[in-house]
Amino acid sequence: MSVINLGPDPNLVYQPNRTPKSQRKDFRNFETGSVAEHVYNTYKLMHTNQNVDFVKRKHLEWSGCSHTEMSMMDAVMSLDQLVDESDPDVDFPNSFHAFQTAEGIRNEHPDKDWFQLVGLIHDVGKVMALWGEPQWAVVGDTFPVGCAFQNSIVFRDSTFQDNPDDTNPSYNSKYGIYKPNCGLDNVLLSWGHDEYLYRVLQFNKCSIPEEGLNMIRYHSFYPWHSQGDYMYLCNDKDLRMLPWVNEFNKFDLYTKAAELPDVKKLCPYYQSLIDKYCPGILKW
Repeated sequence: MSVINLGPDPNLVYQPNRTPKSQRKDFRNFETGSVAEHVYNTYKLMHTNQNVDFVKRKHLEWSGCSHTEMSMMDAVMSLDQLVDESDPDVDFPNSFHAFQTAEGIRNEHPDKDWFQLVGLIHDVGKVMALWGEPQWAVVGDTFPVGCAFQNSIVFRDSTFQDNPDDTNPSYNSKYGIYKPNCGLDNVLLSWGHDEYLYRVLQFNKCSIPEEGLNMIRYHSFYPWHSQGDYMYLCNDKDLRMLPWVNEFNKFDLYTKAAELPDVKKLCPYYQSLIDKYCPGILKW
């Protein structure tokens, strides 16, 4: 397998100008602040319940896209009702974060309209939380199940004690049920909004390029794209996609700001992108 030299972590060498330098160190601070307790509790539930059996059940339950039908913009706007309990950086509805991310990408990549659309819709899979799924099965960082839980996972040392896979010899070795360099397509990640939206887009034959689909599918896989872990499961395709996922991540993370976008003004432009790449009424 070929190895790509990715250079330094792009999160450390570039962040959009809209984020003051004095505030950048505060992103993804899981240790302090008023949100720390409920963030920790969300991850504790996630790391207790997300195992191989659970993830397989969720794939069967949600991948058939038989829950409802609606347009992509309706799905985006439905996130007005959701505040992500796993995110230590924001306490406002997720729809505002969608437009913040999209506008950050639009500013830096004006020629890539599909990338801008990915910024808008990347969290839309969180609608599962509005349809009865607990947030620990929807939000937060993702991680592989079926192999050893690595120390790069947030709160690794204090939240996995009650997960049965952690002591199951079939699942708690380095490779577990996988083969070296099997490719992330063949790895079960903890169930959440990333995988769900990826499945929805595929089911509805949306025309977002492969790079954008991988941004959506793996943007919460922080142990991989930000910590450099689980590379032993990756194949050549994953290594080609990793720079794209990291390019997306810096907008997902560093465009969060207290100043909220004018959604009404922005909607017509982003509706035109939806009409181009995932038009009409979609099955969810």
